[in-house]
Amino acid sequence: MNLEGVEKTMLLTLFAKAKHSQEKNHQFYDSKAIEVIRKVDYDFSKAEKDRLMQMGTIARTIVLDEMVGDYIKEHPDCTIVNIASGMDTRFNRLDNGRINWYNVDLESSVNYRLKYIEDADRVKTLAYSAMDPGWAEEIRIRKDVLFIVEGLTMYLNQKDVADIINIIEANFDKCTIFMEIMPPISVKNTKEESVEDTNAKFIWGVEKGHELTKFNHNLKWIKDVNLFDGVNVYKPHYRIVTWLPILRKRMDYIAVLEK
Repeated sequence: MNLEGVEKTMLLTLFAKAKHSQEKNHQFYDSKAIEVIRKVDYDFSKAEKDRLMQMGTIARTIVLDEMVGDYIKEHPDCTIVNIASGMDTRFNRLDNGRINWYNVDLESSVNYRLKYIEDADRVKTLAYSAMDPGWAEEIRIRKDVLFIVEGLTMYLNQKDVADIINIIEANFDKCTIFMEIMPPISVKNTKEESVEDTNAKFIWGVEKGHELTKFNHNLKWIKDVNLFDGVNVYKPHYRIVTWLPILRKRMDYIAVLEK
């Protein structure tokens, strides 16, 4: 496949979304994920058994679909830039017929993606590293820009994360960032068998999203959205424990930043 390490994880998350979509009580339905998974030649046996990976992916999708959907309602002609997009299919689920969407990922990931998920009139996929400022120059429609950074920062080092934030700030006058962050305690202790099988390693995280503003003081931290909010929708009976601070501080969250 010419995919290495972290790049392979994009297939795991796509599998989790396709599987969930076919469950009786699914919280979202992703027909494109189902279509692609049926075509992909990959051994998903470990992903099938990896409940932790599946739950994390489903919870994150529920939370981000709501957040991005709300943003689109408020900014119906917005531009969305999905950094490290992988095989993400959120455009197919949330398109209002007016938004413009850019996917940014490594060349090998982009080439693989385009075999199964073609660009459209308002969708363009760009082959760049997230830390290469060249991608920012290709974003032509810059009004009401939302950046999604999902399932990436935990695989990077602090400098890489700072570079992404600074590229965004330097090139866009007004924007919003939804960035997924893994707390340090989970970076050290989380074990997802299907992820480890790809040789991808969790490396970095911070406890609170406001810590991201130290990389660039021109950005304002708005809030953190804990992914347990998605778990509670998917598995309502988990509510009896997901409020506990000791658990919430171990869960990934979406940091919201604005400029």
